[in-house]
Amino acid sequence: MLRKPSKECSVSVTRPIKPYHCYGRSLYDVIVVMKLISTSAIGAALLLLLHCCQIASNVGQKSDCALTVVENTEGRKEADKEAGVIADEDEGDFEVIQPTDNWQTLKAGQAVPAGSHVRLNLQTGQREVRLGEEQLKYWTHEHREIEDDQSTISADELKRAMKKMKEDLNPDSVTSKYRPLGELKRDMAQLDLLVETDIQIMKRLLDQLKNSNSTTELKLSLLLDLEYMVHQVDNAQSLCSMGGLQLVVEGLNSTDFRLQESSAFVLGSAVSSNPMVQVKAVESGALQTLLTIMATAQPLRVKKKVLFAVASLLRNFPYAQRHFLSHGGLQVLSELFRADGGGVLRTRIVTMLYDMISEKELISQAGLDMDPDAAHKERVHQYSKVSLQGELLEKGWCNLVPQLLESTEHDYREKALRALLAMAPMCLDQYRSDRSLLSSLLTLRDQYQEMVESEMIVGEENSYFAEIVALINALQVKMK
Repeated sequence: MLRKPSKECSVSVTRPIKPYHCYGRSLYDVIVVMKLISTSAIGAALLLLLHCCQIASNVGQKSDCALTVVENTEGRKEADKEAGVIADEDEGDFEVIQPTDNWQTLKAGQAVPAGSHVRLNLQTGQREVRLGEEQLKYWTHEHREIEDDQSTISADELKRAMKKMKEDLNPDSVTSKYRPLGELKRDMAQLDLLVETDIQIMKRLLDQLKNSNSTTELKLSLLLDLEYMVHQVDNAQSLCSMGGLQLVVEGLNSTDFRLQESSAFVLGSAVSSNPMVQVKAVESGALQTLLTIMATAQPLRVKKKVLFAVASLLRNFPYAQRHFLSHGGLQVLSELFRADGGGVLRTRIVTMLYDMISEKELISQAGLDMDPDAAHKERVHQYSKVSLQGELLEKGWCNLVPQLLESTEHDYREKALRALLAMAPMCLDQYRSDRSLLSSLLTLRDQYQEMVESEMIVGEENSYFAEIVALINALQVKMK
């Protein structure tokens, strides 16, 4: 016979907070109910539990209802202490915990928002809560909407941006934003500041350079500033129109080697990749002056800058190359090559010769790969008048260039090998009869092959030394 419970309990379906689920999670419900009911009334408790689940299913199957056991008023405090359940009537005193997507412990006296997922951890005996499945879906969807809103541009914002663009493109608007140059100059003059354009600066430099009262130190400083200016193509062309190029060429004839060096530096920078200035320089007699300086006894630092100016003047300019050959340029270079024991000038001379040979070959090959236009035909015609190969063979360069292989510098050897390959079509007979060249190639190949193998051991591939080995192999193949 079932006994009547010692305490009168009532069961109600409260707000949709689900610390205890009715479907598939009845273990905790049984524990809570059995703690509030005497042990002799187990049958009545089971009936009561089934009745609660029936009520929950009638409320609505879409919402996860919760089962809350509420005792009568007289035993509220005692029941709260035993079961850890807060009644609906004192809802304002609840401590509501905010679930996340991770499980967190639910302490006694804490409530959870609707839709939360609550479970009993059987290992720790603690209740745990996290966001329910619907909440997780809503949370991710909400954040995606926020990100989408931040990455999109409204129609009003687009209209305002287009309006601002039109205002910025308005000439009146531009004029109102920027002050005229004359007004800026007046303001700067009041501040004792001078605003000059590049043309004005160059004119001032040239005027001071013409002044006979200018000291050598001042002229060196002026030439240094001028060299900085003529790196720009427009400034270099302005130098010619202002008569400054003639001043620079005159500086090459100075008795002070420092002025010769600085003038050659300015000339080389001005003619570099600037066809208009190259033509003006050849017409002014700069090439003959440079060859004269190289043929006379001069300090090494002067010859370096003169070679720089000559190489810049001849690059991609067949007209200047033809004049260079007709004025004995290769003979001057060969004498300079033999006199140089350090190898610095030798390397620059060989590099310049290699560039001249490569330019002519590239122009000839380009005509085979495309339908040549009038400009290309004219360039081919100009390069055909440059008899560089014959001059190199006649002046003994087939035997001079291999001497650079005796250097201990890897860079010098590489440049010599590239020049030897470019000269191979006209120098093969001399190469084959030159025993010192054959011996040097075998020695260098073994030396660089060991370096390549050492680099491969440490995981380096396609190294610089492997390129040198490839150059030696290519030259040996041509010599067979």
